[in-house]
Amino acid sequence: MGVKGLQSFMERCCPQACVTVNLREMARRHAANSQQGFTTTADTISPTLVVDGMACLRHWYSCRDWVCGGQWKEYIDVLKSWVEVFTSAGIRLVFFFDGVVEEQKRPEWVKRRRRVNGEVSKMFGYIKEHGEQPGRELFCLPSGLATFTPFALRSMGQQVFCTVREADYEIASYARQHGSMGILGQDSDFIIYDSAPYLSVAKLRINSLTTVMYDRQRLCQTIGLPVTQLPLLACLLGNDVVSEEQMQHIRNIAMATYRKNQPAPHSAAPQGQVVLAVSQLVSSLWNREEEEPGLVPQSLNLSAPDTEVLQKGIRSYVLPGQKGLELGEDISAPPSASAFETYVSSEILKACREKHIAAEGFMVYNVVCAGVTECSNTLEDEEDAELLPQALVYKPCRQQIYGLLLLLGHDGSTVDLPAIREWFVFPGNPLREPDMVQPVPVSLPCDRPSLDLLWFSTGPEVSALRLTAFLSIFECLKLSELHGVIDDSLLAALCLVTYIVLQVQTLSQEDVDAYLSQAVCLRLKSPEELQQIELPLLSSRAVQLGSLYVRGLSHLLGANTASGCPLPSAALMPWHSFDGRLFHSKYLLAHSGTETTKLLDSDSCLSLFLQLRVKLTEICRKRGRILPSRPNAPQQRPKTTRHRHTGWSPGGGEAWRGRRDEAGGHRHERGWRERGDERRNQSEYENRKQSQPPKQSSGRSYNNRGRYQLAPSWSLPPAPGT
Repeated sequence: MGVKGLQSFMERCCPQACVTVNLREMARRHAANSQQGFTTTADTISPTLVVDGMACLRHWYSCRDWVCGGQWKEYIDVLKSWVEVFTSAGIRLVFFFDGVVEEQKRPEWVKRRRRVNGEVSKMFGYIKEHGEQPGRELFCLPSGLATFTPFALRSMGQQVFCTVREADYEIASYARQHGSMGILGQDSDFIIYDSAPYLSVAKLRINSLTTVMYDRQRLCQTIGLPVTQLPLLACLLGNDVVSEEQMQHIRNIAMATYRKNQPAPHSAAPQGQVVLAVSQLVSSLWNREEEEPGLVPQSLNLSAPDTEVLQKGIRSYVLPGQKGLELGEDISAPPSASAFETYVSSEILKACREKHIAAEGFMVYNVVCAGVTECSNTLEDEEDAELLPQALVYKPCRQQIYGLLLLLGHDGSTVDLPAIREWFVFPGNPLREPDMVQPVPVSLPCDRPSLDLLWFSTGPEVSALRLTAFLSIFECLKLSELHGVIDDSLLAALCLVTYIVLQVQTLSQEDVDAYLSQAVCLRLKSPEELQQIELPLLSSRAVQLGSLYVRGLSHLLGANTASGCPLPSAALMPWHSFDGRLFHSKYLLAHSGTETTKLLDSDSCLSLFLQLRVKLTEICRKRGRILPSRPNAPQQRPKTTRHRHTGWSPGGGEAWRGRRDEAGGHRHERGWRERGDERRNQSEYENRKQSQPPKQSSGRSYNNRGRYQLAPSWSLPPAPGT
């Protein structure tokens, strides 16, 4: 969010502070100054631009298709081209990505996630009504883009950091410490930090390498404040730490004084006048009280809680080594230890942190060092009652990841182990509080191996144990037979699809064929060929299945890291096993009754596909999971159906929804989970007491692992159009 109204104020009321710059020329001047000793930086080899990766995602993802799960091969090409433009200009790039969500910013994170949920809901409504992708006004980033982009950039030889605290702070701190030529992002907080120049990625013209620089010195000249007072101004206007509502009364006072002293007010828009008014208030306090920079003036007459939050907000802008704003707390100190760190060795803690910062791991740092994990919005249809949200589908494997990290080598007792706090976004989850999730021990064939052995030891036995741990998390130990026989990326894809089939009882043979055929065929497709795939219409169900798969890859990545990396991380990247348009085309073909031979692109693809399908079927049958065939092609004229659903609807749709109270209490018309006054522990949904017999009349029952399955009385729905 940044500072409320500040950037628009600069653009409308302070145009002299918005300077168009050529990054090539800027880099040349920066290099010349460095060589003459005008800067005290270690990075004098080439000018460095620090990039806020999260702010760039929307600009990087320029692929035509975005709802089907992502055009990953095309996206990789876009990233490569983008990086090459800067490299050819002699500019070194350093990327930062958010690695944590600080608790003081959790309310703002929740607010944004709720807003995006509304946008996702509108997007699915449009797809079901029109059968096509909506325009950019409803654009949503493909699920998992923020997770996998750091790995993509690392594979291109770029330096990438994943933060251990607020990303804006680490970016500004790095840029200041290393004398970087600028910060490329889209957050007005970078105007407040006394660091490198802030350059707009939204205004960037990649062909000419020009953009707009927001000049903090010229801003300060316009509003009559020293740079050291910008943090107080930012907090009074409202930012991610100090909410806009908390300081509303101060702004009211400032506006009243401003109007009284300005018979002819500035022609700025109302928000611009607020910035001017608060700036004058801060300036008057500074001149009158002559207090040390950064301290909250007593004449503001704030309550103790408001003073505390204001000081916290001001302190969040103080960078290491910055003088004049000391407030009694070292914000540059590493986060304090958590209760979870007592369950792992110091070597594991060090390795977790190093992997996290270098963007080499996923999930483990936050679990081990903070006992928390989160997942942002996923493209999921809140009106689809047949598909579970990905947060629930992958919860069992997350529990085993937690168990592998925290319980391995211990006696298996979880009595004194704090639960992991999960902030996972899905329809119906109001995010008022985290879900408390208990770790589940992973059963391994040897006698309680330690996590240190799994991570640091060598030898064929340890390698085999790592693979066993990884596959056990997804209940696919039988797939070890294929390790070294097929590509690691296909082994990962088969493991993931098998897990999804075991967890989601509404998946059909056609869904599996779509998943596996696109994974097998993808290796033969160029990005250009994938772009040329034509889709007659879109299926909302296929959209959600695509996102479900990509979110699953992130869980594979977390399990792989926790298991000591039995598979190379590259094998788990989506551009090796998934393409949204290709999957969607295979989905439509499979559900239209296309023969298997025509579903595949060549004989070699066909034989490999059949090999994977046989192994998946074998594992599922041993678990009592029989895949039915339920072809259901989306209708060609979706507008003729008022409440069009592009997948199949067991039991006639409404009848199935009417049975919700007997199968977990989820109310379809209010989303998957209503957790307000009637909120219960999430485990009540996923882990029914085993002593309760299944209710056959409900149309589904719970198996002995807490997952729901169709009861024997279930029957196929009528064919479409009947």
